[in-house]
Amino acid sequence: MSLNIYEQRILKEVNESLEMVSNEEFDDALELISEAEKIFVLALGRAGFAIKSFGMRLMHMGKEAYVVGETITPNFEAGDLLIIASGSGETKQFLQMAEKAQGFGGKVLTFTGNGNSTLANLADGKVVIPAPSKNVDESDFISVQPMASLYEQSVLLLGDAIILGLMETSDKANEEMFKKHSNLE
Repeated sequence: MSLNIYEQRILKEVNESLEMVSNEEFDDALELISEAEKIFVLALGRAGFAIKSFGMRLMHMGKEAYVVGETITPNFEAGDLLIIASGSGETKQFLQMAEKAQGFGGKVLTFTGNGNSTLANLADGKVVIPAPSKNVDESDFISVQPMASLYEQSVLLLGDAIILGLMETSDKANEEMFKKHSNLE
């Protein structure tokens, strides 16, 4: 086998998965993000890395964005948005966090592989990513990749697509976003 064969398999799967994402759900996500005062992102494991990357790009866009659980994360208030990436949509701590956020008058958006999950039904908005999570039987989409790799990759690229959508409807250009990039490196 060669790198090219594996690369093509991965790219084909990611492309097929993201092509099945609902445009309506995508547009709803853009609206929730655009309207939010502050945005908080939350996920675990590799999906956590992907959602943190998304949070960073939101900050580059000029949004007030934070990672839940970090020591410098401020309080959640009415008008804020909690974005949770959960393949299963059944992680107990995520459900508790979503209910708490809504109790404060905020909204919840989830990126999930399970559109009928408790979290998807609780959230104010959802983007269903047809990709297996840790419980493969939750998805009709079969991946040759290990574990939840396809879901995690899709979360990263979905976040980048949302940023492009936000850029289209704002005055933020790539050059302006670079002005918010860390300069202590």
